Amino acid sequence: MFILVVLAIWTALHVYVFWRIATIPVVAAHISRKFLFSVGGLLWASFIVSRIIDRPGLRWLSQTLEIIGTDWVGVLFLLFVCELAIDTVTCFGFCLRPVVPALRGWAVVAAGVLAIIAFVQGTRAPTVENYEISVAGLPAARDGMVLVVASDMHLGSQIGGKWLAARIAQINALHPDIVVLAGDIIEGYGEGGRKLLPIMRTLSAPLGVWAVNGNHESYGRVINTGHLLEDAGIHVLRDQWVEVEPGLVMAGVDDLGTRRRQSGNGEEFVDRALAGHPAGSAMIFVSHTPMLPERAARDGASLMISGHTHNGQIWPFNYVVRLVTPFLGGHYVVDGMPLIVCRGTGTWGPRMRLWSPGEIVKITLRSAEHTKTMPIPVSKER
Repeated sequence: MFILVVLAIWTALHVYVFWRIATIPVVAAHISRKFLFSVGGLLWASFIVSRIIDRPGLRWLSQTLEIIGTDWVGVLFLLFVCELAIDTVTCFGFCLRPVVPALRGWAVVAAGVLAIIAFVQGTRAPTVENYEISVAGLPAARDGMVLVVASDMHLGSQIGGKWLAARIAQINALHPDIVVLAGDIIEGYGEGGRKLLPIMRTLSAPLGVWAVNGNHESYGRVINTGHLLEDAGIHVLRDQWVEVEPGLVMAGVDDLGTRRRQSGNGEEFVDRALAGHPAGSAMIFVSHTPMLPERAARDGASLMISGHTHNGQIWPFNYVVRLVTPFLGGHYVVDGMPLIVCRGTGTWGPRMRLWSPGEIVKITLRSAEHTKTMPIPVSKER
């Protein structure tokens, strides 16, 4: 049913956009509708076909179609938004009739300009966002320790070794005490993931590299690509906590969004991950999806770290994401517990980002003893 709904929406978007393009005077004068809709059909099928033929001997073709198909997703979305804006202003062509065809042409131009900007932003190196957070229970000796977060790298056929090596160099240059990979690190298709292990092993921190599984770690032919992370020397937290040193605990869960669809409730997994932790310790809780922060705060988490949202990745899709979660990206406080949501280090689908650049998050942790004597600047609460 889910696949049918997605295909129906995908088809409707194509019909709407190409129908509007067909009414543009310059297009109508030089391109037949048969040819135009044939192109639309090929673009509609490109990603679907890439998954069907993904096998040895045809992988070059599969990857080519995948790149075309995924980038087309972003371009189609921008075309839809721009054409819909014109239809909204003109009441779907019933107002300003003489200029509607020309306006639809300018909508295509606007979408093209936005797509170029999005491609540039999507392929640039992620920015480093800095936060200074007071963490309950953090030992005074660990005041000022640095935690660096990356999420949603989506390593696979489109984002590979060269990009990963550059990101690891970026992370290592921040001299982290702990590195957190907040899910969706390796795409579930999996074959390309193992080739990245030698590069992944160059990521290190004195108190360890810690990760959780995101929803994409469970997709495709590999049941659990978290094993690939473990092979790279990364500690994968699966509904559990680990005492890193006295007074400091790392905890994490497998993706709560996937869990909720399977069981209808994700609270028991948060409870399981945090149950029995050492009292009075600082507990950093990692959950790929920023769900149930109230539950995490109730169960004793001192700081929650998430990703998943990409902050919409391509504006104005962030407004759609906000209907699902109010925690899009940045620093929040939920029932007294800080929550940091990374808007994603890489991209999923199209290599595009519009007004929401990728990021690596650097968090300087402060102990309660420190904050009693010195105010700590933090990002604005949302």
